[in-house]
Amino acid sequence: MTGGGLLVAGTTSDAGKSVVTAGICRWLVRQGVKVAPFKAQNMSLNSFVTREGAEIGRAQAMQAQACRVEPTALMNPVLLKPGGEQSSQVVLLGKPVGELSARGYHGGRQQKLLGTVLDCLERLRGTYDAVICEGAGSPAEINLRRTDIVNMGIARNAGLPVLVVGDIDRGGVFASFFGTVALLSREDQECVAGFLVNKFRGDVSLLEPGLDMLHGLTGRHTYGVLPFRHGLGIDEEDGLRVSLRGTVRESVVAPPVGEDVLRVAVCAVPLMSNFTDVDALAAEPGVVVRFVDRPEELADADLVIVPGTRGTVRALEWLRERGLADALVRRAAERRPVLGICGGFQILGEHIEDDVESRRGQVDGLGILPVRVRFAREKTLTRPTGEALGEHVEGYEIHHGVADVTGGDPFLDGCRVGQTWGTHWHGSLESDGFRRAFLREVAAAAGRRFVPAPDTSFAALREEQLDRLGDLIEEHADTDALWRLIESGAPPGLPFVPPGAPA
Repeated sequence: MTGGGLLVAGTTSDAGKSVVTAGICRWLVRQGVKVAPFKAQNMSLNSFVTREGAEIGRAQAMQAQACRVEPTALMNPVLLKPGGEQSSQVVLLGKPVGELSARGYHGGRQQKLLGTVLDCLERLRGTYDAVICEGAGSPAEINLRRTDIVNMGIARNAGLPVLVVGDIDRGGVFASFFGTVALLSREDQECVAGFLVNKFRGDVSLLEPGLDMLHGLTGRHTYGVLPFRHGLGIDEEDGLRVSLRGTVRESVVAPPVGEDVLRVAVCAVPLMSNFTDVDALAAEPGVVVRFVDRPEELADADLVIVPGTRGTVRALEWLRERGLADALVRRAAERRPVLGICGGFQILGEHIEDDVESRRGQVDGLGILPVRVRFAREKTLTRPTGEALGEHVEGYEIHHGVADVTGGDPFLDGCRVGQTWGTHWHGSLESDGFRRAFLREVAAAAGRRFVPAPDTSFAALREEQLDRLGDLIEEHADTDALWRLIESGAPPGLPFVPPGAPA
């Protein structure tokens, strides 16, 4: 028997699809429903490695956590990792299969993946009571509809009802809802069951006349109005749009345990990937994290992080162009803390040989760590465990670069020289004991009277966040109507809203 399903679409990117999908998943699993997330095609530089060694989007890994299930490649069969403005690495069922331009992908390759995508969804629906699918961008991208495999293309082929989410905080949500439906073909419109308003501030009674008019215009109900809440973003999909010098999360900051705060500066390199690595630091009371792009912003930092990147050589050139490279070399010589993660680790090394990613051949690194890196065509995708600073550490690796470490002290399969640390391991700072030990080392080197909180559990904070998302759905959505959609599909006889998709 095939399980129920729902596709959460959005009027725009960042309308809240990922958050709503995770919230619905957590609400369902608390009702005893066996549920799984699904996103047919994801474009993201933030990814995760499953236990079987498959690479998927981090948002789907977090949604799997919302479902209290282990993430698998079936939940995100196609992942696109941008390598620039015009091309992306295509990851199929967790493994890279090549680089394609946007024209090449939408010109034929994408449509050929529809069968694979539908097969993955069908396998999930055969295992779970419900599968909550997330769309991408907007379902009304009429220039891409012919080859669509993530929005109406999959909804039509899999018989999924569609819930359209709109971010009212941006304004124009009624026009966005109406326009989204009106730009779909008659057959696509039959799948669109209704709407969900996200990020509402104020008195809902003032919104209700508009919702009534929207129903009159489209014949479709609004399934809930979710209030605006700070600090509810789950792992981001797009590292390209991270705000420079912005906060990592909007949330209430607890006071420091010790006398001082600890300032962390993250170099906002091009094609930054897995910048979610620093979320565990931002969760620590008294740790202030910011993204920087100028050398003077490193001056008062107690720790500088060079994060992962999908373009190691390009990021290295960017650091040199902006004067950040010289600042990093000076910091290392002064024994002031620097941490390089994945691509950032490679940048701190002596030498890079890259005939795969940038195809620039041999390039000199910053020469801070005794490491030589050669890019292999096969990508390393693993979930290592180990020990550092006397604490157990877990992480995950996603990289083409193979590091030959020729000196220094061992550190998470990388190395340490003085107060400069380098590792390929993402996610290591989520291990609570190790994070606290590392921050104590940083504070001592920086001369700060900072004390890590003894009881911060990053896993517990994530669970709390996911429960808050589930609460939003349970308290502010019509859950009975949502379950009917999941179980029975879109209501029959939904009216056509002209003009429909252009011929």
